[in-house]
Amino acid sequence: MCFAIYSRKSRFTGKGESIENQVTVCRQYIESRYGKEEAQRAQVFEDEGFSGGSLDRPQFRKMIEMAEKGGIQSVVCYRLDRVSRNIGDFAGLIRRLEQWGIGFVSVREQFDTGSPMGRAMMYIASVFSQLERETIAERIRDNMMELAKTGRWLGGRTAYGYRSSCIRREEDGRVRQAYCLEEVPEELGHVRRLFQVFLRNGSLKGAEEALEGVKTRQGKKFTRFSIREILKNPVYCAADRDAWEYFSQKGAGITGDAGLYDGSGGVMAYNRTEQKKGCSHRELPVTEWIVAPGLHAPAVSGREWSQVQHILESHKKSLCEDSK
Repeated sequence: MCFAIYSRKSRFTGKGESIENQVTVCRQYIESRYGKEEAQRAQVFEDEGFSGGSLDRPQFRKMIEMAEKGGIQSVVCYRLDRVSRNIGDFAGLIRRLEQWGIGFVSVREQFDTGSPMGRAMMYIASVFSQLERETIAERIRDNMMELAKTGRWLGGRTAYGYRSSCIRREEDGRVRQAYCLEEVPEELGHVRRLFQVFLRNGSLKGAEEALEGVKTRQGKKFTRFSIREILKNPVYCAADRDAWEYFSQKGAGITGDAGLYDGSGGVMAYNRTEQKKGCSHRELPVTEWIVAPGLHAPAVSGREWSQVQHILESHKKSLCEDSK
C-alpha cells in the first residue's frame, strides 16, 4: 500500500496553486511524518481542467478504484476543495474511505480524519466550500444576464452563416469595443434553404441532399449530424413573439419583456454549453440558457424554428422507442 496524492485545477491558467505546487506540498507533508521513501513512493493522481462540483473526473475515478482494491493507505490533498466542492459528494467519499480503512488528509487546512475533531472540521469546511462555489456560479450568471441585455456576441466559434464584427464607440472619453454577429449572405442563404427543405419533408436525409455540393467552412461535406446541429441552433431563430413563448415554456432565462421580441433581430442564447478546456462541450438543458434578442439577421421565424424543434424531438422519441 502507498499514499495517494490527489490534485485538481479547474482551468488551464497560470492563476492559483498549480498542479505541481499542490503535489510538492503534499509530498513534503508525507516526508515530514513518514519519511522520504514514503513520499517518493506516493502515487499521484492529477485532474486538470475539471470542476470541483462533480466527482466525475478520470484520475479521481482511477484513484477510487485503486483505493477499493486496497492499494492505498491514505489520500492526501493540498486543500479540501481540490477534492470536492459538493457537501454530499464529500460526505459520501469520506464514508467510503472509512469503510475501506483509508485515511484522508487535507494539508493546507491541517485536517485529518484520524480524529473525531478532524472529521467534524472537514465537514464544516466542506459546507463553506460548496457555499463559495454556488455564490461564484450565481455571480457569473448575474453578470451573464446583464451582458445578454446588450445582444452582444461574447466570443467563441461563430455559427455557419455569420461572422464576428467589431463595433467601436467612444464613451466617457475612451474608445470601447464590442462584438456582434454579421451576416455572411451566401452561407445564410444555404441555412435558410436547409430549414425550408426540412420543414417540407421532415427528413435529415432530404436536408442533406439539398446541400449536395455545398461545403462546410472546413471544406467538408455537410453530414446529417452537422445539419442537425444547425437546425437546433437558436441563433438562426428570429427573436419574435413565437420565440419568446417557446423559450418561456421551456423554462429558459429570458431577458426583457415580450415587447422587445419584435423579430428585428435573431436570438442570442448564452450559457448553452458547458465550457471545459480539453473536453468536448456538453450542451446544457434549455432551463440553464439565457435568451436575449440579438442584433443579427435571423434565418427563419420563431414559428418555423420551433416547428423544426418539435420535428427533431419527435425523431428522437421514435429512435428511443425503436431501441426498446
